[in-house]
Amino acid sequence: MTTSDHAASDLSDLIACPQCDAVYRVVEPQSGERATCARCHTVLIAPRQGAGKRIIALALSVVILIIAATIFPFLSIRAAGVSNASSILDAALTFLDNGLLAVLALAVASVIVFVPVLRALLVIYVLAPVTVDRPPFPGAISAFRFSEALRPWSMAEIFAIGCAVALVKVADLASVEFGPGFWMFCVLVVLVVVQDNYMCRYSVWKSLEK
Repeated sequence: MTTSDHAASDLSDLIACPQCDAVYRVVEPQSGERATCARCHTVLIAPRQGAGKRIIALALSVVILIIAATIFPFLSIRAAGVSNASSILDAALTFLDNGLLAVLALAVASVIVFVPVLRALLVIYVLAPVTVDRPPFPGAISAFRFSEALRPWSMAEIFAIGCAVALVKVADLASVEFGPGFWMFCVLVVLVVVQDNYMCRYSVWKSLEK
């Protein structure tokens, strides 16, 4: 083994905390245990038995719920005898003919619909062969890296908080009723958080390297 091989081997045994950049030598915990950063307590490694299939199931649920929540009525507003129901897709398409507002509408639709769907599909693409002990699909490493790069731009939960604040203000002026899309979106936000917390990224990278 050459010096460069020794250096590569040494680096592969190290892991850096994504929050505080503290570097540790890897000691892989048993299934169900967690390795955390001693400085900021961020979870670094958390392997779970059968986690891949559960994450795929969650990702599929996220895709289905996003599509359904986009199409079904999100909420309806009634005031002075006039009512109107709107879906997320309707709200985005309303501004398509208004120049700069069209760009804003597309940006909002991207971060609350397209990015979460794309992330879920990339996760399924990466994990599907790994969970059945098959070689990863071509480009799986790049796909997972891109999925992780999109994570800060997946803002479904931010949209939910913004809706809650807006509804509190609108409730004094009109009668607001939640549609099926609203409840689907609430479940979707929970599933996205559960999926992100359930995934052990160190284990995924190791599986792809093999």
